[in-house]
Amino acid sequence: MDAKHPVRTTEKTLALVEELMEKGPCGVTELASDLDMGKSAVHNHLTTLQKHGYVLKDGDDYRVGLKFLEVGGHSRKSMEVYQVAEPEVKSLAADTGELANLLVEEQGMGVYLMRAKGDDAVDLDTYAGLRTHLHTTALGKAILANLPESRVDEIIERHGLERKTPKSIGTREELFQVLEGVRERGYAIDDGERLEGLRCLAAPIKSSAGEVLGAISVSAPASRVSDEDLHGSLPERVLSAANVVELNINY
Repeated sequence: MDAKHPVRTTEKTLALVEELMEKGPCGVTELASDLDMGKSAVHNHLTTLQKHGYVLKDGDDYRVGLKFLEVGGHSRKSMEVYQVAEPEVKSLAADTGELANLLVEEQGMGVYLMRAKGDDAVDLDTYAGLRTHLHTTALGKAILANLPESRVDEIIERHGLERKTPKSIGTREELFQVLEGVRERGYAIDDGERLEGLRCLAAPIKSSAGEVLGAISVSAPASRVSDEDLHGSLPERVLSAANVVELNINY
């Protein structure tokens, strides 16, 4: 929901933070130019953020501070699904040797809560806190398949269906057809839809009332995951992990 009366000063501060996140360390002049703000205003925002530990200054450049990590860590730790799923994600990574992930939906986007690396896991661009479009990942599709159709339409309207790779879903019709298959199987697959050459398999985590709380997955290079794997032992292991989390949350 959009704010009826957004506070412009707050919006400018957040725009500065997001610019620093995207571009890395920047000086006042560059930030002022990129955001079409006055240098003095940019400097005032940055020094205020610096005073409270949210921004640090290195020479003439400013960068995002670790205070945000403290805020995000506190938010994550307060979530029951994270507390309960953390050991199971680590166990899934250890058992498969691959990368295991936990993701939730927030404001129509997927947010990675954690990942754990097995002995053979590849190092991807994901990290705790990374936001991603739900339709491009197995995790996201596992969640979308268990949301009301009206909510899925709201997410499409707000965030669109951007194609990350040639294999990405790009239309509403295709998405709903895929989500029906997810519901029938009980798990979702991502075959190079966010990152080419990567295959992922995810299962939803649901409450006793049927509300989807998040999803758990395994990701691996396509060269190590055959079609047989995608519909054999791997789904069993991921579904088992999701079931353990659900039991611990609900009972």
